[in-house]
Amino acid sequence: MTKEFAWRTGRSCVFKNFVHLVFVTKYRRGVFNAAILARLKELFEQTCEQMGAELIEYSGEDDHVHLLVSCPPKLALANLVGKLKGKSSYMLRQEFWPQIKAKLWGDHLWSPSYCVVSCGGAPLKVVKQYVADQRIPADPQRVKRSLELSGKARPTKT
Repeated sequence: MTKEFAWRTGRSCVFKNFVHLVFVTKYRRGVFNAAILARLKELFEQTCEQMGAELIEYSGEDDHVHLLVSCPPKLALANLVGKLKGKSSYMLRQEFWPQIKAKLWGDHLWSPSYCVVSCGGAPLKVVKQYVADQRIPADPQRVKRSLELSGKARPTKT
């Protein structure tokens, strides 16, 4: 089933920016269970809302999570990732520390790295061709003939 996502608007822009984020636990340790994954979803939704983004989809396994997020263009992805990982790490350590501490060394929940992939819209090949075609200036003679054939040509003064 295909779901059409609405265009979002900012003060001076219209956008559809989607990114796929993947966060991995430190040392790729299997830390998460169903309760922790459910809590992570709540934390990610809250954080996205606070940052002006929207969590579209979320899923996870015992050692990593996937997020599909719609982001406004003014939001730096590095800032969003920092907030998502920072807040979730802090809150999970507060709420699930007995379960987590046995599986990790130190106070770090997430690996410092992450994966981000832009997604949505037309395939790159189509966009590339569209951009390349924009450079070709219209031939004035062809435009004039086209207007004459369509009956939209301006009358010339004689």
